[in-house]
Amino acid sequence: MEGRNYNEYCKKGDFLKDTTGCVGGTNSGSLGIISKYLTLWILLAMAGGIILGAVYPQVATILDAVRIEQVSLPIAIGLIWMMYPPLAGVKYEELYKMKQQGKALSASIVQNWIIGPALMFALAWIFLPDLPEYRIGLILIGLARCIAMVLVWNQLAGGDNELCAVLVAVNSIFQVALYSVLAYVFITVLSAWIGGAGAGAVVDISIWEVAKAVFIYLGIPFIAGIITRSVLVKKRGKDWYDNVFMKKLGPTALIGLLFTIIVMFSLKGEYIVKLPTDVFRIAVPLLLYFIIMFGISFIMSYRLGFSYDQSTTLAFTAASNNFELAIAVAVAVFGIGSSIAFAAVVGPLIEVPVMLGLVHVARRVSVMWFDQNGLPINRRITATVIGNTNKKEE
Repeated sequence: MEGRNYNEYCKKGDFLKDTTGCVGGTNSGSLGIISKYLTLWILLAMAGGIILGAVYPQVATILDAVRIEQVSLPIAIGLIWMMYPPLAGVKYEELYKMKQQGKALSASIVQNWIIGPALMFALAWIFLPDLPEYRIGLILIGLARCIAMVLVWNQLAGGDNELCAVLVAVNSIFQVALYSVLAYVFITVLSAWIGGAGAGAVVDISIWEVAKAVFIYLGIPFIAGIITRSVLVKKRGKDWYDNVFMKKLGPTALIGLLFTIIVMFSLKGEYIVKLPTDVFRIAVPLLLYFIIMFGISFIMSYRLGFSYDQSTTLAFTAASNNFELAIAVAVAVFGIGSSIAFAAVVGPLIEVPVMLGLVHVARRVSVMWFDQNGLPINRRITATVIGNTNKKEE
């Protein structure tokens, strides 16, 4: 980018079309129409579900004809499919690079698996103390760490794509191993301590119920994703897999998500009367979570001396959530017509526009806190002072 001032380029906001000009940018940072208008598609799916339920109320009976555990077979297929494309896109072969990213990996584990769930748990209890089902829905979202959309946000903001691939792979494995345990701890054990025996009874779930749901709706697509990537990369090569196959497969996850939402709202048509107030109450803690989590993670990474691209990747990885998993578990454990599943659906409604806004925030911060090489300004100043001190001593 000869002759171009990186910081001036970032200030103009041209990075939504081309991220090559900013620190840590890539040459493929454009946001596709599916991701860009995801909020609109979700709203349209909600409206379609309400209309379907009113015009054809027998839809519930048809869907329940064949079931997997508590979930009808068509819905189960939709839930599994919406998880499969992002898990097939995870670069598991990048895990060997964990040793090179030890410091960043440690920071990410703290942000994703300690700070993030604790923050969402606190916000859920602060803003929804009287609505336990919505509270559970938010907690499920907080426990589901992002493994798909974070790749988009990271790329748009000029983050470290290699580090992001490693963190996504690690989070995928952590979710398979820890999600059911953490869900039980936060929803049953800790909620009972805070709200008393009554609250514990209301929100009590079996760890095996969650584990079973996680295995079906995360474990199966996780295994399928690993097999798909392993086989096709060997046959056709990594470049073809990432740039041809995944570009066709990736967007199909939206079909599973929208199908689930349509069915959910077709079964809950009468409940939509409460929608504006309920969505607002769910949206407030979600909005605060995304902003606070991003701020905490970015500042923490900056203070630890990470470069702009690394700080950006860590912040978006920590602030984004795997709403597909939260929806799948909510539907499998509590039912597709539950308020818990409804709360989980509100997650992507809020997350998508907020994350797009935070992409702009990250770019503005890159101008103020980092030099044109992407290094923290305070690190540069410290290095200069140390260098001058050494010269004086000589």
